[in-house]
Parts: sequence; C-alpha cells; structure tokens
Amino acid sequence: DEWRQGKKWLSSERYRRSPPTVRIIHSGHACNVEEERYTERVYTIREGETLELACLVSGHPRPQIRWTKTAGSASDRFQDSSVFNETLRITRIQRLQGGRYYCKAENGLGSPAIKSIRVDVYYLDDPIITVHQSIGEAKEQFYYERTVFLRCMANSNPPVRYSWRRGQEFLSQGLDKGVEIYEPFFTQGETKILKLKNLRPQDYANYSCIASVRNVCGIANKNVLFKLSNKTASPTIKLLVEDPIVVNPGQTVTLVCVTSGGDPTPTLTWVHSTDELPKKSVLNGGTLTLPAISIEEAGVYSCVASNNVGNPAKKSTTIVVRGLKKGRFWITPDPYHNDDNIQIGREVKISCQVEATPPEELLFSWLKNGRPLRSSERMVITHTDPEVQPGTTNLDIIDLKFTDFGTYTCVAVLKNGGIPEISIDVNISSTTVPPELTVPRDKSPLVVQEGDTVELQCLVSGKPKPIILWSRADKEVPMPDGGLQTESYDGALRIVNVSREMTGTYRCATSQYNGFNVKPREALVELTVQYPPAVEPLFTEIRQGLGRAFTLNCRMLRAHPSKVLKYEWKLGTRLLTMGQLDQRDETDYHVRALNREGYGEYTCEVTNEAGAGACRFLVTGRAYAPEFYYDTYSALWQNRPRVYGFKLQWTQQNPLSVDRIVAYRLGIKQTGQSRWWEQEIPMEGAIAKGELITHNLTELIKPEAYLVRLTPITRFGEGDSTDRTIRYSAPVNPHLREFQCSFEDEAVCMFTQDKTDDFDWTRHSAATRDTKYTPNTGPSSDRVGSKQGFYMYIETSRPRLEGEKARLLTPTFNVAPKSPYGTVTSSPTYCFGFYYHMYGKHIGALNAYLRQKGQSGADSSVWTLVGNQGDRWKQAKVNIHPTASFQLVLEGIRGPGIEGDIAIDDVTIEEGECKDPPHNSKCFFGKGGGHDLYIIQNQSIRKR
Repeated sequence: DEWRQGKKWLSSERYRRSPPTVRIIHSGHACNVEEERYTERVYTIREGETLELACLVSGHPRPQIRWTKTAGSASDRFQDSSVFNETLRITRIQRLQGGRYYCKAENGLGSPAIKSIRVDVYYLDDPIITVHQSIGEAKEQFYYERTVFLRCMANSNPPVRYSWRRGQEFLSQGLDKGVEIYEPFFTQGETKILKLKNLRPQDYANYSCIASVRNVCGIANKNVLFKLSNKTASPTIKLLVEDPIVVNPGQTVTLVCVTSGGDPTPTLTWVHSTDELPKKSVLNGGTLTLPAISIEEAGVYSCVASNNVGNPAKKSTTIVVRGLKKGRFWITPDPYHNDDNIQIGREVKISCQVEATPPEELLFSWLKNGRPLRSSERMVITHTDPEVQPGTTNLDIIDLKFTDFGTYTCVAVLKNGGIPEISIDVNISSTTVPPELTVPRDKSPLVVQEGDTVELQCLVSGKPKPIILWSRADKEVPMPDGGLQTESYDGALRIVNVSREMTGTYRCATSQYNGFNVKPREALVELTVQYPPAVEPLFTEIRQGLGRAFTLNCRMLRAHPSKVLKYEWKLGTRLLTMGQLDQRDETDYHVRALNREGYGEYTCEVTNEAGAGACRFLVTGRAYAPEFYYDTYSALWQNRPRVYGFKLQWTQQNPLSVDRIVAYRLGIKQTGQSRWWEQEIPMEGAIAKGELITHNLTELIKPEAYLVRLTPITRFGEGDSTDRTIRYSAPVNPHLREFQCSFEDEAVCMFTQDKTDDFDWTRHSAATRDTKYTPNTGPSSDRVGSKQGFYMYIETSRPRLEGEKARLLTPTFNVAPKSPYGTVTSSPTYCFGFYYHMYGKHIGALNAYLRQKGQSGADSSVWTLVGNQGDRWKQAKVNIHPTASFQLVLEGIRGPGIEGDIAIDDVTIEEGECKDPPHNSKCFFGKGGGHDLYIIQNQSIRKR
C-alpha cells in the first residue's frame, strides 16, 4: 500500500521546480576547517599544499556553478577570472592566494545561492637576527656604556611567537637586570628585541632566536643563531676602482670590492642601478667581471656588504661606455631674413648634431670638399649653441659667394679614440632648394578592402630630400606601428593587413632634420577601408518539433559601404529567397509549418562590395539532454548481502521545444568495463518542464560503480545524451537496522539544523578550539580522545542569551516492518545512544526528543540533563518505541553565562533494547511518550 501510494504521488507530483542551494566541502588537505564567530567558515592550509574545494548544489533545473574570488594579491590571476565547474583546485598554493572564495549557483529560480569560505594560508619563514649597537659616554666618568639590541624577524601566518636563548639557557623578562625583552609598538607583534644593557663579559655568548607558530598545520619551529663577541661590528668596505670608469664597447671591466671591517664576516653582493646584473657577468666573492661590455650595460654598479650588524655598507661606481650615434643635419637659409631659399650674398647656417657618451669627450671638425676648414670671419664655426641640445656644431657662412658652393662635411669623434667617427655630408649648390610636398592624384582618397596591403604616398621634391614624418591628422591615435609618428625616407607609408580602424586622414610632413630648417611642408591623404557586413547571430541552434511555425532573423551590425546591401537565404545549397536591405538593417525568414525536409542548416548571406557576412541557423528536432537530479541518497535498501539499487531521477531540459519524448534509452556499464547494457524506458504523455522522472536501477553489485547514459527519443530520432557515474555507499535512510555518526564527515550524516530554533549547533575539533575566550568550558578532545576528531557543540559566547535554544535533527528513519507483508504489527524498540560533554559553571540543559511522522503535537521528551557534569565525556542510552517514521531532536539550551558550552559525539540508533546502559552516571531519563524510564545510580539499574 505504501509503495502504491508513493507511485501514485510520483505520477501526480512529478512536476517539481526548486531554487538552488549550495554548500562547500573540502578534500581533507586542510589543517582545519572551522566555523568562526558570526558563522564565517575558515579553511586553513599550509603553503605549498593543494587546495581543493567542492561546491555541492541542488535545485531544478540543474544550477550552473561559478567560483570567484575576492581579496588576495593584485597579481593573483584567479581574481580576474571564474571557474565554471564543481571543484576548485589550486596546486602548491602560495600565501598571496589566500582570501575569500565564493561559490555561486543559479538556475533562474529565485535569487542565486552563494556560499563563501575564507582560505587562510599558513607559513613560517626562516627568522633573521639583526644587531644594532649604541655607545654613550657616562657623565663624570671616563668609560663608555655599550648597549646592544638583537632584533629577530620572521614572516609568518599566524603571528609568530619568539623566544630567546643564551647558550642553552632560555631568557625571560625580569630574570636578569642586564637583559630586557620587549616588542616595539610599531611592529604590531611581528618582532621581538633582546636588549643587553651596559654590556658585561657574560653577555658575550651565542644567542638563539626561536620563531614558533605553535605547530599549527604541522609547521615546526625555526631558529637562527648569532654569536656576540667584543669584536662584533658593522661592515666596512673599499672599492679598488676609479669613479667613473670610462671604457670602449667590447672591453672587459673588472670591479673589485673588499671588506675592511666587520664581524661576523660580511657577505658581499653587487647590484646594477637600472636592472639585474648582465647575464654574462661573472661574480667571484667581491670581484665582478663584465666581459665584452656593451653600451646597454653602462650605469651605476654598487657593492653592498651585510653581516646583519648595523646598516649594510654600500659603495658605488659609474661605468661609462663610449659611443656615438644619431648623426643628423639641417640647413637654415639666412636666419635673419626668414628666407626659404639659399641666395648669394645672404647668410647660410649648417647645423650638425650627434649623441655622444661621454659628452665631454666629443670633438667636431669641418671639411669643405674634403679639405679641413678653419673658423674665419666669413666661415664661423661654433661648437655650443644654447638654443639647441648639447652635441651640436654650427657652420655660419656669411655673405654667401658662388665659390662657397660645395660639399661640407661635419666629422664627430671622441678625443680618446677607439670609437669609429661619424661624418655627415651636406651639399650646398645653386640646385639646393627647400622641399615641396604633393600627393599624386590617384592616391587620395584611397579606397581599399580590409586585410589588403596599402601604400600611402607623398611626393617630395627639393635638395636635399628631407625625412617625411607620417601621423594621424583626424585623431590622436597611434600609427599602425604603435608610435605617434612614423619616419619615411622615400615619402611612402606602407600598411600591411589594413583594418577598419585605420580609416581616416593621414598627414605627411617634412622633418627639419636632414633637410631645410624652414616651416614644415604638409599634405593630407584620405584612406577609406571597406569591410564586409558584420552580422548576428553568427551561429544559432534551433530545436523545433514537426508542424510548428518559427522565424529566423539575421541582423546587420555594421558594414562599409552600407548603402547597397543584398541578402540571400539558403537551406543547404538551395536558394530560398533574396533581396536588398534598403532602410532596414535586418531580414527575416518565416517557416509556417516545419516538415522533415525543413531540418538542416539555414544560411543568410548579407553582401556588399567588400564581401559577405553570414548568419547560420541549425534547425533540428533533437531533444535536449536530460538533467540528473543529484539530491537523492546514493543507494536504495535491498537487504541483500552483495546487491544494491539506485533511484535514478532526472528532469528533461526544455521538453516542450521539440516533439514529445516517447522513450528514453538507458545505457549502463560497470566502470572500467567496455560492455553496455541497454533498455528503453517508455514515456506516457507529454513531459512538463521541471517534471521529476524516476527509474529504479536494481541488481547492482556492491561496491562497484556504474556509468549511466540517458538518451531521449522523439519522432526525429535520438536526442542529446547525459552521463553520470553512480557509486555505492552505505545507505543513510534505510528501513533502520543500525545508525552511527561521529561527525567526522562534513556532511554530518545528514543531520540538519532546526529552522525554528535561536541558533545552530557547530561542528568543531579540539585542534582548532580557541580557549582564549572561554578557557574553562567545552571538551579538549573528541569522545575517543583525539585532538583532530570532530564533534558537535553549542557556542554560548556572545551574542547568545540565557535560555536560547539550538536544535539538531537526525535524518528521518523508517520503522522496520516485522511481518512479511511489509506492515508494522507492533511498536518496535530501538536503543538511542550518544556521548555528551557538559563542562562549565554556566551549563544550561541538554534535552532529547522523539519526533514522529503524522503526529502534529509537540515532540515527546526522552532524555534530559541539567548543569555542570565535569570535564569528561559521558554516555547516555535510552529505549524508544516509534510507531511511524521518526527523527530524534537534540536540544542544547544556553545557561546564564559564557562558560556553558555543551558537546555531543558518537550518536547511535540500534534495533532492539539497550544492552549495556552506562555506569557511574547520575542522570534522569525523563518520562515521555513511547519509551522506558531508567534511574541509574551507583551502578545499579531499576526499571519503573
């Protein structure tokens, strides 16, 4: 009867939709997972371990999962992205990857479900001791007082605790008047300082600093040793080199640094001012060798000596690599009359500029027609000009004569030699004329197709021909090569693979360099880039049943040119219709009644002069994939030794989109095997969206896992398949024989929190218990004595108030039938047992209730205990006699103060009467409905 009622309920109530729920579980790599105050979950893991978090969701339709992260380092790439699967895995986690991780599930029903967990990465670096000394003259005496500070520092999480040892003796504040141990205010707990006042002979010794995080996450203590003697001193060094060092490219440079003082012996390192040391450099102690040095390797090199005493010593030298580069010239016709042309009888200035290192070694000389030229009244040579940048020389030819025409050469050298000279020829003649710029008629405007190679041209005349500078004239954007200006020596600008963004106006202009120093000549070139239409959608799958009407829409987003746009609709290669997009930017194709020939790929091509853009639609009658329902218990009770069953449940994704689903093909195979077993599950009537469908799998072999494949079938044929793996696990909700829970699994054996109580029970372990707040209450281990084991407890600290209740509910259990016909003939007896810990002067009460299905009255009390029971675990057992499906309720009540934490562990429910009631207990098993009453005292038991 019960089975028939269940089947009837399934057929009438199959339509189930539910909003998402989510919870986060971990893989066990954590040092600890705890519930902090105000319900924040914290996952603690050691640096270098693997972080693995799983997001378990429920809800219909199946929710979509998304992992995100906030906080942490700006360089942490995870915060810029999302992970769209159930498990988040980070191998070798680093300290900067700590922070809050969020799992978000949404299925379109109600608000998204979001759970978060804070990941705390623990680490302890090696400590470092630094030593500082102060010497002060005592008044009216002739000796010096010497005080030494030993500072210990270590990076850690959680905060480090320091201790000091002299030799084998641990030092503590107040034990020795000559020793102070203190924590500077500004370090906020990160540093401990050992101060040795007015140094004495016994203070010269070996000092150890021990850094500890109290073995959290199994992180061992770390220590560092420092030997203090009367020779202890900060480092001093000498550089055995000149400053600066001026060399030619390709030379080998050796820098020598030696220590001249310091105890312990300082460590020497070399650093480069602008970058790391060159890769080819050789470091040997304090000697740095730079073979075949280049101009890029010039700069400041510093030798740094450190022995952790006082401040590091640092001395630097500068390496200057000789070089000449960038020779250029410009001609200024008569700077006093603003002429653009060179004229006889007027003045002409020729300027020449180079970049030199070092600039003070730069020497210039001038030649005319290959012969040296000296400065005179008409030929004035100057080597400095305040109006231009350094490294410039000018030749002023005053009262230009016909005989002055010729080739003038500017020669730049470095006075110490070794660097090739730079020479620049400038020809002055009657044909020397300023430049002119023009654009060929057919070169503007230019119309090209996107992806082509295009060449923009400016014709330049004049002698000498100047460099042409290309730039964008219509907007401040970079040129195709990335710079704001592009140089051209022949007046042409070549652009490969031109894109639509390059449409616009380009300016070509003469540069003052290597030409006339006159007002720049300019010209403009218009560039138009044509591109084919961009359309949407690029691809869409449309699932439809036979006989239905639907419309396909293709929209043009942008195109150039956009005036004459044609469209063609095709099914496969068959032309359906064609036309022009005049004022509209979209086109539709209507199917009035879909037939079998109408399935296939529809294409809409929109074309212009530059090409075509295509919208594609795949029209199919394939059914969507089913979605498995994951919220059922793993196994079904079959009461047979090696066999189990599984209740397979699923919903159908968008079932009304296509023809009615007539059946499902069920495939099943044992994981690791190749053979599939298949059967068809017929469907009667149409399936509604969100409707829950059930099929029982039987005769599965314990404890094997199976791969299940489900494929919907319509008149069109097979639809999309969905796979899932099912695994055997011990049943949680059978017809009850035996139940045991020690709360080691985060799922807590399917216990739930009562929604009507004032606060929740908390899963905890003694390894993470913080006794700083309430040290005189709660257990120091789980029931079997393990610091790592878990139990459930009520936290009575603020904001909890006296009398507030927390209720924890067991799963619902079915009563085991005694008759072969599956009916309950009499009230069966079960033994309900658990361990409790009630230690603290403010302990309230712990109650147990029986809640039965179909009984709308109050829960019946089966056990109660009030007050402090001492710092130990005790066992409670009581017989219960349920007559219907039942739950047990464990209720903790907060006492008058914060020292009132109550804990429970190892909950059991067994068929039959309790065989061994607990001894040495004094407790009252209160009278309730359907149970026996025991009074247990001094190891004697009486039943009333």
